[in-house]
Amino acid sequence: MASMRDIRHRRSSIQSTQQITKAMKLVSTVKLQRARADAEKTKTYFDCMYETVGNILKRVGAISHKYLKAGESPNKAVIVITSNRGLAGGYNSNIVKLVTREEAFHKEELKIYAIGGKGRDALERAGYEITEDLSDISENPSYEDAMALSARLLDSFAAGEIGEIYLAYTSFKNTVSHDPVLLKLLPVEYQETEEKEDMGRALMNFEPEDETALDMIIPKYITSLIYGGLKEAIASENGARMQAMDNATENAEEMGSVPSLQPCKTKLHYPGADRDHRRSGGHLIIL
Repeated sequence: MASMRDIRHRRSSIQSTQQITKAMKLVSTVKLQRARADAEKTKTYFDCMYETVGNILKRVGAISHKYLKAGESPNKAVIVITSNRGLAGGYNSNIVKLVTREEAFHKEELKIYAIGGKGRDALERAGYEITEDLSDISENPSYEDAMALSARLLDSFAAGEIGEIYLAYTSFKNTVSHDPVLLKLLPVEYQETEEKEDMGRALMNFEPEDETALDMIIPKYITSLIYGGLKEAIASENGARMQAMDNATENAEEMGSVPSLQPCKTKLHYPGADRDHRRSGGHLIIL
């Protein structure tokens, strides 16, 4: 049976942990509010760009363009967005599983562009090639960071070093809902609907010619998807950490109530019970 000192020490440790988790929850809540506002602002541009490219692709139809077909190389570039810190529940592990369990991916063909130390370390331990470590931009990414990464990936795609480009990130739905997403960036894909619209009426008009327009807008499209993914991932990370710390605080409260010291209102009946009752200070140890 645990002694009085052991139980008091355990309660003190639990209470200290509870204070830490409460503080971390408050910090995550404040960060979440800022990150959520940034993600919502970015999403407007993200959705507009996505819709614009979709309309252009419907307008041009079955055009042969370098960004609309896979490259000859079997290699695939995967941008993996995780965090540099833990204590966020399954936030990081869910993204890693998304990559490692994807049937279309073969380890020897993947080139990982890691944004976040947790995902980088996990994939490196699993034997994946880390082509670039971009962990320094994970907490405060800028549009310029996304543009630079997009340019390097497009150069590799044009040079035939990679044949496809993917983005693995956590989509922010709301404070308690965050979904891991694997999105193909290149080749850009679209599906024609079965309901044929008036073929003589253009869905949208634009200049210059089709191929030139795609050359101009698809790099911006790729950049916007990467930047949007980065902003949503930050909001999702803080939301996941806030939930994890809230759960940890509740667990600490429950654990603290189990080995409790309560006044002993019932007199114990065994030889020497009166002596032990006085020595314990009138408390009953409940395990």
